[in-house]
Amino acid sequence: MAKVIQFPSPSPEKFGFKPVRKKHLEKNKAGQLNLFSAGRVVSLSKLSRFEEALMLDDLNDKKAKESYQKAIDEGDSVADSYCNLGILESQEKNFSKAIDCFTKCLKENPRHFEAHYNLANLYAEVGNMALAKVHYQISIEVEPHFPNSHFNLGLTLAMNKEIEEAVHTLMAYCRLVSATERSQAEELITNLSRSLGNG
Repeated sequence: MAKVIQFPSPSPEKFGFKPVRKKHLEKNKAGQLNLFSAGRVVSLSKLSRFEEALMLDDLNDKKAKESYQKAIDEGDSVADSYCNLGILESQEKNFSKAIDCFTKCLKENPRHFEAHYNLANLYAEVGNMALAKVHYQISIEVEPHFPNSHFNLGLTLAMNKEIEEAVHTLMAYCRLVSATERSQAEELITNLSRSLGNG
């Protein structure tokens, strides 16, 4: 007689924060080495204060927070600076400061996609699923083709026991990603659908 070993079901991994980037500053383009990873940023070019802050942020330099704040004070990419500053505050577990930054970003630009998405992630992290749900839904309204919003909203709905809505949202995620990326969501859909049948 064989013994059945029950493996724990995998806990789904949600997608993390999404910083605001400028396309020409995306780090490490394919095939390129970062020759300046240990270097110091010296403003000799036409980079804006926000772009300097992005470079410091990419290097994990602690001065990035200060530089984002200077960008805000100088009126340079204020909404984007608040958004990225909110991510840094969140990573340091300064949740109230992070929420303040994201909401100040939204005051500057109420349809700021990254701020809604990041605020939703932050609310989910601190356990406020109602506000997480609202901000994921807004992020989907602003940017309907960003799959991570759909996946994280599906998880939030499942945690709120809104199973049918969670299944529909996860199916929308599956339509936006490749076959290899959708396996975890398909497993969740199967498990959630079973619970609907038992309910």
